[in-house]
Amino acid sequence: MQRHVVAVAVTDGAPTLELAVPCEVFGIDRSDLVDPWYEMRLCAAQPGPLRTAAGLIVPTSHGLDQLAEADTVIVAACSRAVQTDPPADLLRAVRGAHELGRRIVSICSGAYVLAAAGLLDGRRATAHWMNAMDFSHRFPDVEFDPTSLYIEDGTIITSAGTGSAIDLCLHLVRQDFGSAVANEVARRMVVPPHREGGQAQYARPPVRVRKTNGALAPVLEWARRRLHEQLTVPQLAREAGLSERTFARRFHEALGTTPLQWILQERVRLAQELLETTDDAVESVAQRTGFGSATNLRYHFGRLTGVSPQSYRHAFRHRAAQQRRGATASRTRAGSGA
Repeated sequence: MQRHVVAVAVTDGAPTLELAVPCEVFGIDRSDLVDPWYEMRLCAAQPGPLRTAAGLIVPTSHGLDQLAEADTVIVAACSRAVQTDPPADLLRAVRGAHELGRRIVSICSGAYVLAAAGLLDGRRATAHWMNAMDFSHRFPDVEFDPTSLYIEDGTIITSAGTGSAIDLCLHLVRQDFGSAVANEVARRMVVPPHREGGQAQYARPPVRVRKTNGALAPVLEWARRRLHEQLTVPQLAREAGLSERTFARRFHEALGTTPLQWILQERVRLAQELLETTDDAVESVAQRTGFGSATNLRYHFGRLTGVSPQSYRHAFRHRAAQQRRGATASRTRAGSGA
């Protein structure tokens, strides 16, 4: 069997973890699982020496000409300077590899390079959810999806930020060598072989403020204090001192969504907080957030975040415990005068 070559295009100032993940998955000899394993080549996309954002020197022993020779081309996450002005040689090399039918992959902000090369026009793609507005503004011909961990569109695969690099790389192993091999690599890395849900479980439901409208702030806060109650558009309009039609129009102009959709997002946001920070049963969380029943909570929570309330609680339990321990330690230090 011929060795599968993975070429990773590296630019200066690349985020360290996003670059380290493909090195961990493809660059370590795992011929005890599959022989031959991958051959990974780090390819300099700029004159060297190249360093990561943390200052680590990257030993790029290959150039961009290797992208055309590879089976899989990975454009690693890149600095803001590269996002806004990708090297012309890198764009040409990525286009050439795509024309030759190579599998083209981006990790997080590497999607900016693929988009600048014209490879994502008319396609669905993703990157870190925090890039959604900027990416969509720069590349309006790309259907940007801020909710997915990774998106496969033909021979092009894009992934979200940081931890999603692991999901993506394991997906590639699964494609090439099957689930059993990918699962074993995941076990060795001590990570899930496949995460449930998408980015939405990590990003707070967004409020897209399109223009300043301070007049709505009091009614928004009024509603947030009453999420456990039944809330209607007429109620909100009366609280704002506006007609229903005027209120709905101004609400959409200011926040880019409808009042009822905003209430739903806020209820899910509150449910996330309660699941992270309390031991309340799902039924209790449903009551406290205005969903009324556990069934309603599970439906709407799953629709907006991609995971069940139980899965979300399990994923964030450790983080919440760390936060509580940190707060306790701070109070102890303050009490002792330390």
